[in-house]
Amino acid sequence: MPLSKLNPEQLEAAKAPMGHNLIIASAGTGKTSTIVGRIAFLLQNGIGAEEILLLTFTNKASHEMIERVGRFFGYELAKKIQAGTFHAIAYKHLKEHQKVALKQPRELKVLFRSIYERRTFVDTFDSKPYTSQYLYDFYALYLNSSREREFGEYLEEKAPAQLKFLEIYEGIFDEFDMLKRDYGYVDYNDLLLLYRAEMQKLREKGDCPYKEILCDEYQDTNPLQESILQALNPSSLFCVGDYDQSIYAFNGADISIIGNFGVQYPQANVFTLTKNYRSSGMILDLANQVISRNERIYPKSLEVMKEGEFDAPKLLVYDELFLQYQGIAKRIASSGSIHQEIAIIFRNNSSADGIEASLRELGISSKRKGGSSFFETKEIALLLDLCSCFYNPKDMMAYIHVLSYGKGIGSSIAKDLYEALNALGEGDVIGGLLKPREGIKPYALRAKSSQMGLFEDFFALENASRFDAFLDPSLRSHPMFEHPKLVSEGAKFLNLFFLLIKQARFLSHPMHLIKEIRSSLFFREIIATFAKERAKNKDGSLDAVRETEAMERIERKVALLESLSKPYANLGAFLNAMILGGSEASDGSGVNLLSIHASKGLEFKEVYVVDLMDGRFPNRKLMSKGGSLEEERRLFYVAVTRAKEKLFLSYARKDELKKISYEPSIFLYEAGLILKDKE
Repeated sequence: MPLSKLNPEQLEAAKAPMGHNLIIASAGTGKTSTIVGRIAFLLQNGIGAEEILLLTFTNKASHEMIERVGRFFGYELAKKIQAGTFHAIAYKHLKEHQKVALKQPRELKVLFRSIYERRTFVDTFDSKPYTSQYLYDFYALYLNSSREREFGEYLEEKAPAQLKFLEIYEGIFDEFDMLKRDYGYVDYNDLLLLYRAEMQKLREKGDCPYKEILCDEYQDTNPLQESILQALNPSSLFCVGDYDQSIYAFNGADISIIGNFGVQYPQANVFTLTKNYRSSGMILDLANQVISRNERIYPKSLEVMKEGEFDAPKLLVYDELFLQYQGIAKRIASSGSIHQEIAIIFRNNSSADGIEASLRELGISSKRKGGSSFFETKEIALLLDLCSCFYNPKDMMAYIHVLSYGKGIGSSIAKDLYEALNALGEGDVIGGLLKPREGIKPYALRAKSSQMGLFEDFFALENASRFDAFLDPSLRSHPMFEHPKLVSEGAKFLNLFFLLIKQARFLSHPMHLIKEIRSSLFFREIIATFAKERAKNKDGSLDAVRETEAMERIERKVALLESLSKPYANLGAFLNAMILGGSEASDGSGVNLLSIHASKGLEFKEVYVVDLMDGRFPNRKLMSKGGSLEEERRLFYVAVTRAKEKLFLSYARKDELKKISYEPSIFLYEAGLILKDKE
């Protein structure tokens, strides 16, 4: 049974009395086993599986824990436990009780931009308005970290120079929220806000559905997530975390939440797991030597349980940045470790391209996670949006995103086109494209409000037949071409879109649909522009070799998505799976290339932490924008504690291309790998 396999500390925590319990579980101390043991303890003591809620940082982690519970108690019982991320749990509940369509941030940003572009800002010499993308991210951070303050208060604290645009910003948010409500769209923040409201209603009735809630990675909880725990208000709360691994401040995570657990719950029990089973003693000593410089919230001292003879962590010094990447690739080529057991961990996304190229030069395969997600790349986002256009013709955001790739179209005109097609099809966009109803005006006047930054966009309609010479006969004189801002290149683009819709509209199996899309001239022309964009030199010239390589990478990603679609017979199930599971997917196989955030919770026999130069790691630029040295130190701690047996820390003295000289990272001094001048 799970409890019989726990050490005394883990067992004491797993058998804690019902109430408020905090378990401080440092890297490698067996927190997963302790959580599984706790669930076993609850089940053995009469708590029903459906009365347990397990909140994890990734859905993969919850699946692993439920799988382990199922081995002992049976999978039918284990499946009754509600388990997943805050967002997954909220989504499941809302799908059962409300009509919602979950959208990814990159989709909603297109809709948001189409609203933003209708506003007129008056720039001043001392400040410019945020871009639409930055404003979207800024508002999302406000929702996750504001603790119910008004947006104006938050803006005044974070960026007082932006207050002059507050009324325009609020107008954009109001219109954005209204459109989301009209179409039933929700983003990740909406999931949590709506779920919290639902749970508050239950709480007012004194009806929490759970006897105990278990919360993993508690140190990375943000105020919005914490407010959900408070709204649920279970009689028993079992939180597991480690303040030394709190690394999501950029996403609103607040380390004071774990730090104030005893204040919030005065009768709380605090347990500490001190036995580390993952890393060698010398790796652990180095990690602790650095992290001990951060303020101690809860005292702890780790005991090394790993037995055997292991090498000391090694410092690698290179004269030049790219020589560092090449040198590490050569080390890996001669390493005795299996490539899947090796990780190269980076602080900055720019490091990953050089590492990947150096490995590839030596014929070493790699898989990359973190930074730019597979599902966030333009080609995959476009392909998924095209699938959404077929699956749900009312998916305005998918259409806006797809149509905005047309030359001279952009998000604002794409939104006009969608609304026109929707009107011409009387609620059926595909119908409006293929067989527009007669006697319907496709374009309407828009309002004007100087306070909201809106301008009156009145325009005289053009002749719909002006592009007929190069259109398919079935599309000639289509009313959507009355839009006065459409140019001939945009009309040709819409013609190709029309041909794709006409050809593929009856395909329902995701794999068959993706095959049809990827072979279409519409898709081929767009991805050809992606490859060209990625192959441009700084002077604007085109590198033919890089263009071919870029196209190969695009084709590889598209083929991978087609492969992922095979098990799904239903297009809707496929799209839902890609939305919820996308952030946890990685591309390729071989050596693991990981951002520090993506490496969280993983472990490898051999680890390289690269670019340990002052400015890059710690990242001084991010520190100046609200980060801190303490956060960067926690990132370093997370990176080095991924290593089980071999740890290499590397830095370069200069970047020849940018003519930059580097100083070693402060963490190398703190680790004792480099002595200060006087020493």
